[in-house]
Amino acid sequence: MKTIESLGDLQGKRVLVRSDFNVPLDDDKNITDDGRIRAALPTLKTLLDAGAKVIVAAHLGRPKGKVNPDFSLAPVATRLAELAGVKVTLAEDTVGESAKAAVAALEPGNIVLLENVRFNAAETSKDDAERAAFAEQLAALADVFVSDGFGVVHRKQASVYDVARILPAASGLLVAKEIESLGRAVNNPERPYTVVLGGSKVSDKLGVIANLLGKADRLLIGGGMAYTFLAAQGYEVGTSLLEQDQIDTVKGYLATAKANGVELLLPVDTVVAPEFKPDAPATVVAADAIPADQMGLDIGPKTRELFAQAIATSKTVVWNGPMGVFEFPAFAEGTKAVAEAISSSDAFSVIGGGDSAAAVRTLGFDESTFSHISTGGGASLELLEGKTLPGIAVLED
Repeated sequence: MKTIESLGDLQGKRVLVRSDFNVPLDDDKNITDDGRIRAALPTLKTLLDAGAKVIVAAHLGRPKGKVNPDFSLAPVATRLAELAGVKVTLAEDTVGESAKAAVAALEPGNIVLLENVRFNAAETSKDDAERAAFAEQLAALADVFVSDGFGVVHRKQASVYDVARILPAASGLLVAKEIESLGRAVNNPERPYTVVLGGSKVSDKLGVIANLLGKADRLLIGGGMAYTFLAAQGYEVGTSLLEQDQIDTVKGYLATAKANGVELLLPVDTVVAPEFKPDAPATVVAADAIPADQMGLDIGPKTRELFAQAIATSKTVVWNGPMGVFEFPAFAEGTKAVAEAISSSDAFSVIGGGDSAAAVRTLGFDESTFSHISTGGGASLELLEGKTLPGIAVLED
């Protein structure tokens, strides 16, 4: 995969960078987690230090191809300027007159942030020609392209894939680090290799589980998805999240794990409540004794201990998905226990993006105690599945 060095002297060059600034905002449009902006800084500073004119393309939310002020990158421009310590000009459009004027006036050492690329329907179009035409407009703003939005490299989109086919292209430092870290965990793990999977649905992780049953030494299953596994063993799961249509698939996974000698650990106890509310009364019950009128919202204390012991004896740990409804303090202990176990272990650890990364920050953990925190939930999942990512493959051509 080509890196920034392959682009040669960047002094005075216009460099288009695809970043992932899809950050969460509160109702007042304040950024509640700027982790993705901070993750982009090493690449942007490297380019600025090289004397480049930096033009950043990014998206926020799902405006569905239409201009929507609710999804403007204005809050990102403000925060980026604060963190990077340089002037950041926000264009009023992506490839229109405002973008062209902002780029024409751009001085080396400063940044132009193009308005949300997803305000343009062609960005995500399934029509190759339509996407390529929009990519040509983006490419016309720059001399070279740097792909640094790991959260979107699994998408065949104009600003991710098609631009890289038009301009001289390379990966940014963030994408290179993501591929190296996830590659080390997936392709060349030091053993024992433990994968902790959580989140709400088994169906979101089918490909990951299928791929890892031939690679991991241990699979620890928590979160909402665990209840489909418990149901597959014949247990009552009450009103817990359950994917009835996946029970046969899960039975197959249990059999494959046994046949392959993969240790598959499921909750032995769970925290239940009568309803999905932060103040719902919580009770701990055995995993095989969930009342019919209760729902599981977190792994129980015995499971936390079981999972922590498994993590403590591992050399490589990959974690994707919370163990419970960590946004509610009463049901955050399982996620906290897993994060604590990984944080204090000597293992090479990778935290999948999305909710896992959000949980680490929300619960106040020191990010430096984890080997790598991914910025891309979907992209990291697809790598764990063993899939080829279009935005990476195009940089290897």
